[in-house]
Amino acid sequence: MSTSDTRLTFRYLSEPDTIAAGVTDMALCVDVMEETLRLVDAGDYRMGGPEGNSHGSMVTFPAESTHDGMPLDGPHRRMMAMPAYLGGSFQTAGCKWYGSNMANREHGLPRSILMLTLSDKDTGAPLAHMSANLLSAYRTGAVPGVGARHLANPDARSVGIVAPGVMNRTTLEAFVAVRPELDTLKVAGRSRSSIDSFVEWVRREYPQFTSVTVVDGVEEAVRDSDLVTIAPTTPAGSANYVRIEKRWLKPGALVSLPADIMIDDELLHGARHIADFRGLYEAWSEEVPHPAHEHIGLHGMYLLDRIRSGDVGDDALENLPAIMSGEAEGRRSEDEIFLSSVGGMPVEDVAWGTVVYRRAVAEGIGTELLLWDSPALA
Repeated sequence: MSTSDTRLTFRYLSEPDTIAAGVTDMALCVDVMEETLRLVDAGDYRMGGPEGNSHGSMVTFPAESTHDGMPLDGPHRRMMAMPAYLGGSFQTAGCKWYGSNMANREHGLPRSILMLTLSDKDTGAPLAHMSANLLSAYRTGAVPGVGARHLANPDARSVGIVAPGVMNRTTLEAFVAVRPELDTLKVAGRSRSSIDSFVEWVRREYPQFTSVTVVDGVEEAVRDSDLVTIAPTTPAGSANYVRIEKRWLKPGALVSLPADIMIDDELLHGARHIADFRGLYEAWSEEVPHPAHEHIGLHGMYLLDRIRSGDVGDDALENLPAIMSGEAEGRRSEDEIFLSSVGGMPVEDVAWGTVVYRRAVAEGIGTELLLWDSPALA
């Protein structure tokens, strides 16, 4: 933003602009997400909702409508505003706008099309408006990287991938950024074309994986894997979620869960359950009917439901930031299994967007647009 009297401008960043400004720098993104989680743990942030922890405000559509042009419900058909403020070195507010429709893929478009607006924290004036698909994908994948940095066994070498889509591409990038010694990969998915594309990408970008194997299903992907990431797209309802069982998991495994999941009771009682930030799930749990996990299939929601029903104690869902700060104990043994819920928070978009924006300004990337020379109404 530049000011001369009342003149305001902001910077527009297209997707190629964000790439030029470093949006795909995963090693840096992991560090930024770690800083973000530490600020959240310290309380130096705000999101939506009465407690400042809401994921956002969602617009959904009816199954039927008498109104011409009204969008109708469909798989992943929604729109959402995700506002946040983040302090620390960021000192920025912002809002990601999220439009999603599975039918987009029939037209060669991503399921979700995202934009981020950054604003001055005091005046609310726009600083930047930018393409946010890559920004969102990288900040989402970076959070499992933070988890792997703090929770994975030091000798971890193997990764199991379930659903080789965008989310697991960036998660694998983050795993490699913090665990460069990884060398073995197993991949399970529904679509042969997506599997082949993923494997080709791995072999091109990460030749350190000297063993890359395509396997038939979830059980084969997670068996004997030190790190696991499961990220399928499924309809709401636990009957549709991917299920994992404790007997499949290698002792000491870290399982990253950025998507809908079901577990058996052995895992419920025989693993440690970690949230990227527990407050996010508590806010969600207040916003949807119970059992909340039937509506939002993330692992943190499942744990809160089981805590609510008295099946496990309140301390069963732990906070990753507390482990990072040393307030809570980290890995206690090489055999301990961790299930890590990754929900994604608007503060993460603001954090990574701010870093990308500042680099764009420093390097003259993007297009400066005029908001006004002077406001018509003031």
